[in-house]
Amino acid sequence: MRTSSFIACIALVVLCSTLANAQLSSTFYDTTCPKALSTVKAAVKAAVANEKRMGASLLRLHFHDCFVNGCDGSILLDDSSSLTGEKTARPNANSVRGFDVVDTIKSNVEAVCSGVVSCADIVAIAARDSVVELGGPSWTVQLGRRDSKTASLSGANNNIPAPTSSLSALISSFSNQGLSTKDMIALSGAHTIGQARCTNFRTHIYNETNINSAYATSVKANCPSAGGDNNLSPLDVQTPTAFDNKYYANLQSQKGLLHSDQELFNGGSADSQVTTYSNNQNTFFSDFAAAMVNMGNINPLTGSSGEVRKNCRKPN
Repeated sequence: MRTSSFIACIALVVLCSTLANAQLSSTFYDTTCPKALSTVKAAVKAAVANEKRMGASLLRLHFHDCFVNGCDGSILLDDSSSLTGEKTARPNANSVRGFDVVDTIKSNVEAVCSGVVSCADIVAIAARDSVVELGGPSWTVQLGRRDSKTASLSGANNNIPAPTSSLSALISSFSNQGLSTKDMIALSGAHTIGQARCTNFRTHIYNETNINSAYATSVKANCPSAGGDNNLSPLDVQTPTAFDNKYYANLQSQKGLLHSDQELFNGGSADSQVTTYSNNQNTFFSDFAAAMVNMGNINPLTGSSGEVRKNCRKPN
């Protein structure tokens, strides 16, 4: 009897594990909101056409959301008398953007099916559609996330890797979220689009040696040694608004804008994977798509957990 009870317990654990992994589904809205994906896609297409940088901003929103208590839409919550949000955290303040676009998408989706599609899922879909709009790979977004009723300022301050991170710190930060080193290097390729603020790379261009001197000089023109903290420079100096593999070629030439970027190609364990991606864009695209699915699976709220917010900026 003891043996059979033990086997039954093991079977139950396996079943629960399987159910946990199957909580999200690519067909989640097929019957409840069949126009959900096309509605999000149209809004993202319009937003990126209006400002190409917005594609990078929407992709970054998903990353900064998932790294704080999972992909639960918590980054979208505004501060209120009863809630301290994540927007004022060091990695997000004066930096994370795209909230108005998410509001527009939410409004458009609500018009076709009210109270069905979560803000967390909208962020995940918008990230994929943004990459596609800028020439990158597509992937099947797993859906069914629900929205958090709370946020974590401390989680945002502590869990999102800093632009000053070492390679070991990057590996550890991603590992803490259940992501592999391979995932980390592939996801870093998101920096093939977007811009960074001077305050986040000033030390790298003025005080560090693992940077191309001519490149450093060119970036200094828009990032003085003092002041101009919010001046922007492209993360990919070659093709800043095209999603491609040039980011990795830049690293090989010591043209990584952030310290954390150049750490991926600095005589360490990540060098070979950077070289692979630099030589083969298809491999990068395939690995990036797989890593985005993995990232989107970080601790989602499903079933009866959380809620589907009516307004992405505040709990119901």
